[in-house]
Amino acid sequence: VYRPSFSSKMTAAHILLVLLALLQLTCGQYEHLGYPPGYPEPEQEQYTPPQLAPDTPRIQLRLAGDKRKHNEGRVEVFYNGEWGTVCDDDFNIHSAQVVCRELGYLEAVSWSPSSKYGKGEGPIWFDNLHCTGKEKTLALCPSNGIGVSDCKHSEDVGVVCSDRRIPGFKFVNTLPNHVENMDIQVEDVRIRAILSSYRKRIPVTEGYVEVKDGGKWKQICSSDWTELNSRVICGMFGFPGERKYNARVYKMFARRRKPSYWDFSVNCTGTEAHLSSCKLGQVTSVKSNGTCSGGLPVVVSCVPGRAFAPTPMTGFRKAFRQEQPLVRLRGGAIVGEGRVEVLKNGEWGTICDDNWNLLSATVVCRELGFGTAKEALSGGRLGQGMGPVHMNEVQCSGFEKSITECYFNKESLGCSHEEDAAVRCNVPAMGFQERLRLSGGRNPYEGRVEVLVERNGSLVWGTVCSEGWGTMEAMVVCRQLGLGFASSAFQETWYWPGEVSADGVVMSGVRCSGTEMSLSHCLHHGDHLTCNKGGGRNAAGVSCSETAPDLVLNPQVVEQTTYMEDRPMFMLQCAYEENCLSSTSSQAPANSYRRLLRFSSQIHNNGQSDFRPKAGRHSWVWHDCHRHYHSMEVFTVYDLFSLNGTKVAEGHKASFCLEDSECDEGIEKVYECANFGEQGITVGCWDTYRHDIDCQWIDITELKPGDYIFQIVINPNYEVPESDYTNNIMKCRCRYDGHREKKSLTFPGLLNNQVTHR
Repeated sequence: VYRPSFSSKMTAAHILLVLLALLQLTCGQYEHLGYPPGYPEPEQEQYTPPQLAPDTPRIQLRLAGDKRKHNEGRVEVFYNGEWGTVCDDDFNIHSAQVVCRELGYLEAVSWSPSSKYGKGEGPIWFDNLHCTGKEKTLALCPSNGIGVSDCKHSEDVGVVCSDRRIPGFKFVNTLPNHVENMDIQVEDVRIRAILSSYRKRIPVTEGYVEVKDGGKWKQICSSDWTELNSRVICGMFGFPGERKYNARVYKMFARRRKPSYWDFSVNCTGTEAHLSSCKLGQVTSVKSNGTCSGGLPVVVSCVPGRAFAPTPMTGFRKAFRQEQPLVRLRGGAIVGEGRVEVLKNGEWGTICDDNWNLLSATVVCRELGFGTAKEALSGGRLGQGMGPVHMNEVQCSGFEKSITECYFNKESLGCSHEEDAAVRCNVPAMGFQERLRLSGGRNPYEGRVEVLVERNGSLVWGTVCSEGWGTMEAMVVCRQLGLGFASSAFQETWYWPGEVSADGVVMSGVRCSGTEMSLSHCLHHGDHLTCNKGGGRNAAGVSCSETAPDLVLNPQVVEQTTYMEDRPMFMLQCAYEENCLSSTSSQAPANSYRRLLRFSSQIHNNGQSDFRPKAGRHSWVWHDCHRHYHSMEVFTVYDLFSLNGTKVAEGHKASFCLEDSECDEGIEKVYECANFGEQGITVGCWDTYRHDIDCQWIDITELKPGDYIFQIVINPNYEVPESDYTNNIMKCRCRYDGHREKKSLTFPGLLNNQVTHR
């Protein structure tokens, strides 16, 4: 019988210790990624207020400066009656962790040296901090000593904290004589509908303002409340403005049910994007009977944007429409986010990200019928635009009705589309995500689509009929679930076994325009279900992605390269076989000529991921006449319309070679068609189809002289998902006098990216 020796026991213990150490390292390596939607979060420990020794310096913290999110900024410390900063010398993620935890955030995400959020003022209170990450306050971290520093404000440090707050967090004011200098720190905020008429509405637009402090929801006394405070609260919850309400009914309610008041009042200027940027007001004086002096619980009544008007849960059918013609968002995955584009002199252009911040972003969001800005994005994060950069170094007061009213530097030049500004806005909670789910996928971003519907008085889950299911429908599903863009739409899902109880079809005939906020807003059969394929293994499915390509045609290249050619029919046999000539060509003798309107197409990928054909190489179609493969049978379509909209001539181009012809500086070509290579267009590159290749034309042999609209559409069948389909179309007004000379075709109006065709 084997008996383990002392050394073998030690070896086993060592192995166990090594495995535990490796587990901790692995967890630490991926911890910053968080958990995808659909996976349970680990249980969080409840917050306990720190017990500080009497000799610990009493400080308060805040995040200040040129912020692009409310949970980031320059670290500022209030001590000895004065706000100051922290030097970046020896600062690390452990110090950032102490800062974020002290402010009530769950953890630190990152930190930035060298005054990224602007230079602060006043003393530099801490230098050479050496925190372990476990300290209850920054004042307990070893440092040179409070106020001892050889730094300049060019070394002010900043941090980014997680969005999530510490469960049970309670604000403890350690400096009661300086309450007016403190930023608000609470665990959570909500608008709680009180009246029965508002409790049934989605979204909730009116009710008590409640803050969660120490794990308990509390009301705020209205004695010092202002409309500016209401403006900030409404903005946080996705509403552009506030309005008056019937105070009498709330007085009656407050008499019947005793409120529980928070310890402080609130002091906002009205331009803040989030309550955490507002100052604490005075300490609330509560009477012995539980009422607050001279006031009642604060009530707000918010004005929703037109796309979010309150409605019973089943009555919402409208697709989303932009409200404001001067500004629009493009390239965003969900409603309320995108690259900011402004209309100037009849042409859409972008905004440069120099000085772009939450204040300016909030003006854009409110203008478009959303709330305040959740994030101001820079560096073309939501794709690069086309056309001019209309505005740079934008500075707003926060009360402008439109971003076009804000000051900007008209002399500042040199911005490229790599610096295009974008926004993520707060939008109302519509509850759409709770009525849809993906089931059976390998990860939360894919699966069979299952919908929650009412049947015989109860809510049941079921599948969606896949007949006609395509990219536009998949886009709406991914948007509704907050999972970004669709990467694929599936018409059978046998490889994703969902819930057996949800196999039955509950939705059929779904047709979406792509702008809807919920699948239920799309056209569908309603209660009259028709689905020959049935549900289960043949149900609709999707896979989603956080990024997508965005193809944009260069209209100037089309205009500069367009000409006419008369070509003999015997030289067009391959083009005839690929249906690149008009239908009358089938009767044309071999020695006759076809008049072709030729042009080049330069197609840019301005999105965030590469454009790849839907079909893999194994399913590309070989065309023997031209001796090449088609990865997409219809990649672009070319049409001529009369001015009343009647199509008079057409052409199309298959993608026999999607490749990187040229790229922006610093970007390497990836796709090349030679030797049956991979096809695609890399982000920042473009593919050029030259005017002298077959099918790069419209057959205008039978066209009569006159004025026409020349139109090109890329990816017309939406085979490949993109972040923005509205820029896939180019229109030119042209005049043809019936002759072949170049001057016979003129372009009085180039309409691409201009307001005339949007």
